[in-house]
Amino acid sequence: MNSSRYSTAYPLGIALVCVCLCAFGIVRYEGRLDAEAGSAAAPISLPPPILPIAPLPQASAPPADANQTVVVQPGDSLALIFSREGLSAQSLHRLVNANPLGAQLAKIAPGEEFSFLRDEDDRLQSLSYSPNPLRTLKFSREGSRFRGEEIILEPQRKTVYKHGIIDHSLFTASQRAGLPDLVAMELARIFQWDIDFVLDIRDGDSFYVLLEEEYLEGEFIGFGNILAAEFINQGDSYRAARYVGPNDEANYFDPKGRSMRKAFLRAPVSFTRISSNFNLRRKHPLWKSSMPHRGIDYAAPRGTPILASGDGVVTKASKTRANGNYVVLRHGEQFVTKYLHMSRFARGIRAGKRVQQGDTIGYVGATGWATGPHLHYEFLVNGVHQNPRTVKLPDAEPVPAAEAERFQESTAPLLASLSAHRNQSLLAVGR
Repeated sequence: MNSSRYSTAYPLGIALVCVCLCAFGIVRYEGRLDAEAGSAAAPISLPPPILPIAPLPQASAPPADANQTVVVQPGDSLALIFSREGLSAQSLHRLVNANPLGAQLAKIAPGEEFSFLRDEDDRLQSLSYSPNPLRTLKFSREGSRFRGEEIILEPQRKTVYKHGIIDHSLFTASQRAGLPDLVAMELARIFQWDIDFVLDIRDGDSFYVLLEEEYLEGEFIGFGNILAAEFINQGDSYRAARYVGPNDEANYFDPKGRSMRKAFLRAPVSFTRISSNFNLRRKHPLWKSSMPHRGIDYAAPRGTPILASGDGVVTKASKTRANGNYVVLRHGEQFVTKYLHMSRFARGIRAGKRVQQGDTIGYVGATGWATGPHLHYEFLVNGVHQNPRTVKLPDAEPVPAAEAERFQESTAPLLASLSAHRNQSLLAVGR
């Protein structure tokens, strides 16, 4: 035995025993004195017994029969959400392949919500996705598969009137009138064939709109369709009304039944400015020599979608040293459009592909002979280049003659109501 360790521990042990005995003796002695004196002294209080400490409550998982809700965050995909929530990749695969609705889950956007239910084994039993308050996609497990159904709620609608005067931009004026940017974009879309909303808008231009407000169980949930609208641009008035044909297809027409839609878009890209106009005597910025510029250059951020300006067929989707990545579309026998300097083609764009007006055919870039990201756009009529901004564009199909009476019965009250509201607005300003 180690004598030094023992010599130290032994006196300490004796001391501890003595302390305990003394304490016990004092307790017994005080108790005996109290008993002899017949004292009514309170019994000696001993320290309370030490009780075991209860563990802190732990957060528990939701019960198996409770719906859980997830809000889509920026950058989220359904796969990322499933991984974060501990749901299996197998359930995800079966869900997105639940025809015909499963594929729509690829279009989720930030702020939207999912609710889902899992069983006691953490298997997904059902999932609901609401892209907007009126539409819900619900998927329920049936054996090893999921069955999807679409639930559409019908809102209460109220027709309202809005009016704005532009002193900076259409979006600023719309916000002052109590309209969100989505309504402003729809307004621009209706009149885009007659008005260039980048180059033609001026301070003092104005708009008058008759549109729907939508309510669900008495709560305002947003704006619905624009029913009728008038836009005053540099003193010229353009009017349009929404008409739903016998086939339930809705389009906008002027008061005489002519389509607001033209056969071609004026500008097939959302641009920031025109960097080079149509000019047959232009000096080329790279080669410093006179080279005709047979199109318009629309400057836009790299990657901006480029749209087919009209219905047509892709005759070329290729690349050259000068043009970079480019696409040529043929629209019937008379018209050809060309799109140059793309960063890349849209998926599926190749010779022989049919496209419709507004389809994405590529993305803005600076390939070929280009000094910066832009779209070079050309418009040919019977093989001759025309200025895309000034060429007279053919109209789309008007209201069929057989529907003329029905069209007037549907749209005349809307346009009359719009005019009445507009006149009241002008009278109020005059006061």
